[in-house]
Amino acid sequence: MRDTRESRLLLVLLIVIAFALITVDIRGGEDSPIDGARKAAATVLGPVESGVAGAVDPIGNAVGAVRDSGSRHDRIAALERENAALKTRLGSDARNQSRVRQLDAMLKKAGAGQYGIRGAEVVAIGPAQGFSWTITIDAGSKDGVARDMTVINGDGLVGRITTVGPHTATVLLASDPDFTVGTRMEGSDELGFATGQGDRPLAVQLLNGKSKVKKGDRMVTFGSHADRPFVPGVPIGEVVRVDPLGGDLTRTVHLKPYVGFTKLDIVGIVVQAPREDPRDTVLPPKSKPVPTPTVTVTAPPPGENPERDAEEAGAPVAGQPEPGTDQE
Repeated sequence: MRDTRESRLLLVLLIVIAFALITVDIRGGEDSPIDGARKAAATVLGPVESGVAGAVDPIGNAVGAVRDSGSRHDRIAALERENAALKTRLGSDARNQSRVRQLDAMLKKAGAGQYGIRGAEVVAIGPAQGFSWTITIDAGSKDGVARDMTVINGDGLVGRITTVGPHTATVLLASDPDFTVGTRMEGSDELGFATGQGDRPLAVQLLNGKSKVKKGDRMVTFGSHADRPFVPGVPIGEVVRVDPLGGDLTRTVHLKPYVGFTKLDIVGIVVQAPREDPRDTVLPPKSKPVPTPTVTVTAPPPGENPERDAEEAGAPVAGQPEPGTDQE
């Protein structure tokens, strides 16, 4: 192309267009208004870039930037979207670790008792259908959940299913005053009935008024007819107080539940009862008491401490005045 006034004007025009496109594209970022036309611009300007590369190399680089900026922006945008999605899936590391521990503990409980469970997540807590201590879980009839099924977690008995929808269900917690479950004491097999008392320990009426019970004794569910609403062997809690004998036919004790009802997250609905009563096998192993260290002081044998031996014998110690004498 000859160096004419028209060619120089065309070159200047192309340079102005190139810088204008770069400015608009950079300011637009991911939402650049020329994103759709970027490839077309590169196609149109490509031959011009090749023709003037020898004389105006910096301008050629600028035109190339218009063409290449699209791939860079797309790559950065894709990485940012991937990172955001990963953070959403993972959430808080601490929360995920807690949920993993809860799930692992619940699966171990189910395995020890041979319970067939359906896992669920607590999605709401609060008053429902007149009950004051309830939770809502994200599993319903389409997941095989039915009314009067036992609900557990990694610590023990959570409650029972009271209302079932297609995708959710309501659980009456064991802490509710309207909740009652049959109990069996570990070792002695004494039977009773536990009733919820809100944020206080459960009250247990033992059927044998003369039963021997002490603080620290543990109880599990006795089980119900056809395993509804309670399957047997689920840990309930430990005795924290025993009311004095009053001559009644029954005896009242107070049971601290294993489950923390104010911090429920992952639970399991027992959809299949065990073939045999697991009895006390689901209870956690008893912690061994830590022995109190004792310190024994051994006196040295006679002859190794002359001053002590002399004092015990009543003889004067060398360098000290005899009793009853004055020292100047």
